[in-house]
Amino acid sequence: MAQTKKKRHRKKRGTQAGNLDTRRKARPKSRAEARSQAKSGNRARAPRVDRPPTWRSAVLRGVVASAVFLALLMLLFGRSANEALPIALFMLVFYIPAGYYMDSVLWRRRERARIRARGKQD
Repeated sequence: MAQTKKKRHRKKRGTQAGNLDTRRKARPKSRAEARSQAKSGNRARAPRVDRPPTWRSAVLRGVVASAVFLALLMLLFGRSANEALPIALFMLVFYIPAGYYMDSVLWRRRERARIRARGKQD
């Protein structure tokens, strides 16, 4: 029988969130460097939060919320589909603009805080 070469297994370095860190980083030489690397690592998530709200995200969130509402009406409250569907459609019409405007209020608040923080740094 022919011998097969065994693959070398390498340790996968995971984060607390369960993500695998594929980049090889040099180990920081001092605590100050370690802190600066840790702070810069948190900025990977910032662009997603920095984006202004969109109607598309509001529609998707509204559809999911009204579907959950429809399922709850039918399963927990024992409503028929003919009774639950108009209520779910009304909730969809309510959720979409309410979600968009709530997101825009929160985004404007974060923007003002970000602008104030930049002004204090300068």
